[in-house]
Amino acid sequence: DQESEDDLSASRTSLERQSPHRGNTTVHVCWHRNTSVSMIDFSIAVENQLSGNLLRKFKNSNGWQKLWVVFTNFCMFFYKSHQASDNHPLASLPLLGYSLTIPSESENIHKDYVFKLHFKSHVYYFRAESEYTFER
Repeated sequence: DQESEDDLSASRTSLERQSPHRGNTTVHVCWHRNTSVSMIDFSIAVENQLSGNLLRKFKNSNGWQKLWVVFTNFCMFFYKSHQASDNHPLASLPLLGYSLTIPSESENIHKDYVFKLHFKSHVYYFRAESEYTFER
């Protein structure tokens, strides 16, 4: 039906018109991960955003790096700080396809408020500074 065609076309256009510095657009990630997002989930995602400090675990070390993180549109964007002069993210992590778990005892991460994001062989550990932030 023509009305549905027009709705889909309009949705596609708005999905593709994202900020130019965000290379990991939803369309791009869905294509490469062979997945899709419903319009309802997309609408909810663009209306909600979280931001705050998280600590990211360095690979093969006990060190943690403090970053300002913005979670929006199924993606985490990492910045040095929350200051306005920090316009471009250091990195981004599209979360479509990732699983969220708590590290197991065998992973030897003995800190509070730690969560693990993993997709295939990609594993990231993050630590919140409080229970409130961890729950968010």
